Amino acid sequence: MSAQKIDGKAVAADVRASVTQAVSQLPGQPSLAVVLVGEDPASQVYVRNKIRQTEEVGMVSVHHRLPDTASQSDVENLIAELNADDTVDGILLQLPLPKGLDADAAIEKIAPDKDVDGLTEVSAGRLVLGKPGLRPCTPTGCVILAKRALGEDLSGKHVVVIGRSILVGKPAALLFLAENCTVTIAHSRTRDLPAMCREADILVPAVGRPEMVKADWVKPGATIIDVGINRVDAPEKGEGKTKLVGDADYAGSAEVAGYITPVPGGVGPMTIACLLRNTVLAACARRGWDVPAGL
Repeated sequence: MSAQKIDGKAVAADVRASVTQAVSQLPGQPSLAVVLVGEDPASQVYVRNKIRQTEEVGMVSVHHRLPDTASQSDVENLIAELNADDTVDGILLQLPLPKGLDADAAIEKIAPDKDVDGLTEVSAGRLVLGKPGLRPCTPTGCVILAKRALGEDLSGKHVVVIGRSILVGKPAALLFLAENCTVTIAHSRTRDLPAMCREADILVPAVGRPEMVKADWVKPGATIIDVGINRVDAPEKGEGKTKLVGDADYAGSAEVAGYITPVPGGVGPMTIACLLRNTVLAACARRGWDVPAGL
């Protein structure tokens, strides 16, 4: 048995196409403001991709860059300005922030109706309560990928999420619960984690441990949505070379699973696509526009 690969790049392209279509039907252009603090090379790449993709779907991209010497008040004052700017529909604070800055405190300054990352306490509370709000991008992408593999109705599926972070694990569990799944959150203190994973119809490893999930952890025919992105040594590529791997041992797990996301090219591309989707949803909610069909 060999699992069918869930092509995250293709699914993300579909989401972006639906966002482009939605934007073309709106009476105005939604806008996304991205705040980058410091010189982190990976963050600069992410921000460039977000700006490019925002513009490609027809939205306005606003880019604010602060030096790594910026103070906490500098960051929070900029966020306050963007909150007050009625032309800005979404605010994204690129993480990580330089050492010495409090990311949690800065995120809490973002107006909930512009919180397109879904990370504020208000957004989290709305998710827990099942109230309308902006949902975290990566967990939303996980649900979309699972639906692409298994169909729109996930009712009754047993989902095991490995990891309890506020960024992925907890919100992913709540989003799958909202799809009428039975959800188990596993973590480092879970007894007999392999046995727990073998009960999963949908397994979502999100702990950042390279290739932790082995083939004998996987229920035959299960769907694996691998959130992990880990850089490891790749001596087979040459001295000093590295490669990206997920939290699941792809080669082994793919022999048992029914569907599996690759790393890279699985969950990763969905994050920005869902960010763009959230920006349109935020714009519609803020401006009283009807949400276009298909979004």
